Amino acid sequence: MNLIAANLRNMNLSGTNLTGANLSGANLTKTNLSHANLTDATLTGANLTETNLSGANLTDANLSGVNLNDAYLRGAVMTNAQSSAKG
Repeated sequence: MNLIAANLRNMNLSGTNLTGANLSGANLTKTNLSHANLTDATLTGANLTETNLSGANLTDANLSGVNLNDAYLRGAVMTNAQSSAKG
């Protein structure tokens, strides 16, 4: 799924299957991604400010350059996730 630079701000994507999605540069500010499946997703340079990622599966996700300022990550699974997050 190609969502490069998509504006998904304030959306409710709770429980959504985004396995392998390319969300590079996407604006996910204040988006609800709780319990979403982001396995193998590419989020390079995405803005996840104030995003709810509680219980989300980020296994093998690429989080390089991601802005995680004030993101809620309680219970998120980040096994083997690549990261050089900004926030």
